[in-house]
Amino acid sequence: PDAQSSLNPKNHKTRQTNNQNFTFNLQNQQQREREMGKRDMERLNTRLSSYMSNIHETLQILDQTPTSSLQKLSWDDVINIGEQLSKQATTAGMLFTGERTEVKALEENMEAYFNVLQGLLLHAYGSTVGAGPTLTSNVHASIKQAVDCSFMLWKECVSSYGSRDKELKLNVPQRVGTVWEACSALKKTPATNIVAIGRAMTQVAVSMKDVLREMKELEPSSSEPADGADDDDDDGDDDDFGKDLSPEEMKIAILATQIVSEVVTVIKELIRSITTMVKRENFDETDAVESLEKLLKLSRDVGAQVDELGACLYPPQEHPAITLACEKMSNLTDEMGKILESLNGFTEAFSEGCKALEKTLEMLRVEISNSSADDAVPQDSSESDVVARMQNLAVQG
Repeated sequence: PDAQSSLNPKNHKTRQTNNQNFTFNLQNQQQREREMGKRDMERLNTRLSSYMSNIHETLQILDQTPTSSLQKLSWDDVINIGEQLSKQATTAGMLFTGERTEVKALEENMEAYFNVLQGLLLHAYGSTVGAGPTLTSNVHASIKQAVDCSFMLWKECVSSYGSRDKELKLNVPQRVGTVWEACSALKKTPATNIVAIGRAMTQVAVSMKDVLREMKELEPSSSEPADGADDDDDDGDDDDFGKDLSPEEMKIAILATQIVSEVVTVIKELIRSITTMVKRENFDETDAVESLEKLLKLSRDVGAQVDELGACLYPPQEHPAITLACEKMSNLTDEMGKILESLNGFTEAFSEGCKALEKTLEMLRVEISNSSADDAVPQDSSESDVVARMQNLAVQG
């Protein structure tokens, strides 16, 4: 009977109809899920755009200088809020560890995250009360990094929602990691003007040391070619760059190297002078910020002249540019001394460093003057040749 039933045309038609209905219902369900997923994505994108717009508006406030009447907030509070932001980022990443992410949970986490981020920005703004340009720049850079990483995280979260691509979902934990790093960097951000300016001056000294190291690599030209060298081979030209100075050029290079070494010493003594000064009980950072910013600017200007001096030492040396760089360095260090005196921070060590620098600068000026005078006289002219030329001129007159 079962065999006969299975062969019954009516039963076969019934099964076929049931299969068609099942397929139809499955397609309808998939279509509804796609439509729901599309609506969810649109809603998530709308919310994210709104949150990001609010953050952009708050960032514009950070570009404004807060009035001194505002209460200054501690940078420690900013660090603590950064830790909260890291936890929110971790929660967002965990939403993508399962098979399916619920849109409601994602929306709730998004709202909580951007509330914390908004608080981070406002507290950072409050911490810049009384801040000079250098500290403000450091704060802005750290906060901007946290904002950029947050935007990338949530763009990745929204684009990964509803996706069955496992590799796409793996991008979310990576973005969470960048938020962790940005929040951790807040702990390394300077909290005071003194620390910010001191670090910037130290960086100037480090850059000068790089130039000094390059200058010490300058060498005189070899009188004889190396054994086996091919005169027609130009492959070694780059290796010989800076190693073909004449004896006169080497004299100038050696003095210039000594000058840069002494400039580094002056900057180090400047930093020590400031460090000693700020430890005084009667030191007022608020009153000194403007002067300290000027000292930083002068240090950077000196660093620019060090770069110029180093570039001019390669053959053919540019004597006028070297002289000008030396003159500017002398004026800049003099101005540093005057500002330190106005802050009652002038030290004997700084004074000695400036005197040693000025002495070497004068030696270089004399060397360049002598070299220029030698260049003005033809090297192949003997005394009798000069006398003969003068007599010829007299006869022609």
